[in-house]
Order: sequence, then C-alpha cells, then structure tokens
Amino acid sequence: MRCLLLGAGMQARAIAHDLLRQPDLDHLDVVEFDGPTLDAFLADIADVRLRGHRGDVRDDAFTAPLFKGADVCVSAVNYWYNAALTRTAIRHACHFLDLGGNNDVVAEQFAQHEAAQAAGVTILPDCGLAPGLAGLLGWHLAQGWDRCDNVRLRVGGLPQNPQPPLHYMIVFAVQGLINEYIEPCRVIRDGALDIVPGMSELETLEFAGFGELEAFQTSGGCSTLPDTLLGHVRDMDYKTIRYPGHCAQIQLMMDIGLTGSETVATPAGAVRPRDLLGACLEQACPKTGPDLVLLRAEAEGEIGGERRCRRIEIVDREDPETGLTAMTRMTGFPAAILAAMLARGEVSETGARPQELVVPVPRLIEELAARGVEIRETDSAL
Repeated sequence: MRCLLLGAGMQARAIAHDLLRQPDLDHLDVVEFDGPTLDAFLADIADVRLRGHRGDVRDDAFTAPLFKGADVCVSAVNYWYNAALTRTAIRHACHFLDLGGNNDVVAEQFAQHEAAQAAGVTILPDCGLAPGLAGLLGWHLAQGWDRCDNVRLRVGGLPQNPQPPLHYMIVFAVQGLINEYIEPCRVIRDGALDIVPGMSELETLEFAGFGELEAFQTSGGCSTLPDTLLGHVRDMDYKTIRYPGHCAQIQLMMDIGLTGSETVATPAGAVRPRDLLGACLEQACPKTGPDLVLLRAEAEGEIGGERRCRRIEIVDREDPETGLTAMTRMTGFPAAILAAMLARGEVSETGARPQELVVPVPRLIEELAARGVEIRETDSAL
C-alpha cells in the first residue's frame, strides 16, 4: 500500500510509526511546510520507505503527484485545510481521512459525497480519538438492543502528574482546545437533536486508581454520531474529562471575556483575548511529561426484558519504549488503522461517509489491542 501523510507534528509521528509497522507498506510520503519540523521528523524515524517533502498542502501543483502516487491520504494538519484537501483527494482518486474536529468543515466534506462516489474513493472525516474512536465505540455499544435509552461518551487527555494552576497539559493545539470549550455542543435529548453550551452539565465520575474526576460538555467530540443515532436512542452526549476544579477555572476565564474573538484595545495595541489566553495557557500548562488518556463509552437500555449497561473503558499511558504519548497513540493509531483498511480495500463503501456506518468496529478494537491498548468491556444488569 502507498500512503500520503500531511503534517509532521505529534499526531503524525504516531500515524507514521504505525503505518511503517505494516509489512505491506510500499512507501509513506510525508509533507510538512516547516523545514526543521520535517527534518526532526525524518531523523526520528529511520526507514527507507519514509520520504519527506517540504511544501504547502495548499499548493495543488506540489501535491498533485503525491496524491496520484498514493492509495490513501491521512491529513494531520489543521482542520481548516481539510475541505480543500478532500476535493484534491477526490480529483486524484485517492482515499482520504483526517483527524477533523470541526462540524462546519465536516459538512463541507460530506457535500462532496457524490463526487467521491464517482471517483471511486472513500472520504472519512474525524478519525482521531474524539472525534473518532469514541464515536465508533458509542455506535458499537448502541447496537443489538430491544431499546437503547442512553449513550454516553467521556474522554480526557490528562497529565499523569497534574500540577497547579490548571492540572492540565497541552496535548494538542491550544486554539482547538479553546474552540472545544466555547462552541455549542450537539446532543440527543428525549429523542430529538438539541444544542447545549460548552462547559455545561458538569458531573463527577471515577476511574479505578484515579479517584474522583469531573466531566462537562465540549464541542466536536462526537462528530456525526448524534445524526446517525437519531431515532435509535433517547439520549446521547459527549463530555470531556478533567481533574476536579478545571471547569470552574475555565468558566471564569470565559465569564470575563478571555475566550472572545473580537479585538480589544489595550495600551500595547489591539489584541484578540483568545490569542492572549492561548499564549498564557501555553506558558502555564506543560507540553511534556507523562500523559494518559481516559475513555469511557457506555450504553444503557433493555434487552430480553432486562435493563443492562454495556461499557468500554480504555486507560492508556505514554509508551516509554517508543516515546509516543498516550494522546498521540490514541489519536494516531485509529487513524493509521483506518488508513490501512482503506488502502487495502477493506472498506467497500465509497463516497463521503460517517465512519461509524462503514468501519468494522470489532476489527478496530482487535487492532488496537494488538498495539498494546488495554480495552476493558463489561456488560452488567441494572
């Protein structure tokens, strides 16, 4: 199989690590605009099948031969490039998936469904952790009931050794983090689609060995799942997990306007509050150190006249052997697994598709387990 990877950041490193483990990989082309970032990426992964290309993913003349020479393209660049990259992939008959994270961009991609079908390619947006794996597990758990009442997704990327003031570490782009906190969140309530504010509906929960944690509404984490589960479940939502107190701290910043996008006059000049907040978060929160990912997907309902709860839990930690963080593993590995499926022709449906409708989730779970991801499934009476 021939793969194209756009971006050479943290998530891309995990994607490349996984694809290069596949014996049927012919080559992996990696595109990155920043020269030092690309050089460091290539120096870190020694494999003759890895080929680096410095350039701009928006440059059609530059990317055209790379798309033409690939079976599948994985986008690990910022989400706002993905609509145009989807059109490029279709034009050159290349399967395409991305790490996503923005509902408006995903809607633009789905608008290319007929063009993708005509080209015989599959487009899968939102294929990371959340959106991505979490939604796939939620869809999987919602199947096979006489009546499914609730689907709940809870996901968090956290430091193993939390430090004040926020007890958090920067595990992906800080402006994307702010978007998740402030944008509206899509849910299913009483069988209908609804919108709730970010940071709302605070709850407490526990994971074995971690004590009490908190979770609250954030946007984008469930991607298309509210649409595909509409009419099948009564309630569904997605929340982000943090250490206790984080929600109140971020809410205070929102209340005083620090997440605003309109410029504000200051003695030093005009500034967007969210840009200042982002810079402060970058300084206040570590970017390095051992991290972990907590994921809980559960569904409740009735089957055979009995009320039951089905649950999948994942606790993943940084891998000292490879140096891959938990967040890059849990974001990059699902994307790499799906890319290999597309390149090998294991997903037969073409067009721009919600991944939960075309991805064989039990197979994905098996592949993750083979990579050392501990997945715990339970099924209990209520």
